[in-house]
Amino acid sequence: MEASPHEVTQLLQAWSAGEQGALDKLVPVVYQELRRLAKRYMAHESPGHTLQTTALVNEAYLRLVDVKQVNWQNRAHFFGVSAQLIRRILVDHARSRRSLKRGGDGLAVSLDEALLVGRERGADLVALDDALKTLAASDPRRGRVVELRFFGGLSVEETAEVVRVSPETVMHDWKFAKAWLLRELGGKAAM
Repeated sequence: MEASPHEVTQLLQAWSAGEQGALDKLVPVVYQELRRLAKRYMAHESPGHTLQTTALVNEAYLRLVDVKQVNWQNRAHFFGVSAQLIRRILVDHARSRRSLKRGGDGLAVSLDEALLVGRERGADLVALDDALKTLAASDPRRGRVVELRFFGGLSVEETAEVVRVSPETVMHDWKFAKAWLLRELGGKAAM
């Protein structure tokens, strides 16, 4: 089922208002979109990654449906929250795999490639997450832009809508954050 962003926004707002029928109509639409985003992201993971696309989507979906008392503003807001959840799931998974290896390091790749939803495989999500937390502590908006674009797969326009800035500001923040993260991860990422 294809739905326009406006239709998704209307369904999200109706669901926020307590209309169960809206959730029933919304589920196939957002599930397919989450699956598309997760599939695109997982395509850039290392071969043999133990977290499968379906498991990632199901976990994100279950957490989203379980969220109570959210006043969904629009489609971009929903997928912005989805980006946060996907990031947490992927990073938690990466951390647990690392702890199983007893201190083993993840495979590092060029952050430039990773931030562009890389052509290289095996981005070190734990190091990226740690650096992103540092960035967000000093510049929350730029940290959010990276999270929305990289983990959420949002377009520049959708990111601008969520962050409530112009698309030009998003592009400026994206370029700045990418350079900052490249510098921050310089010792951990293959340049």
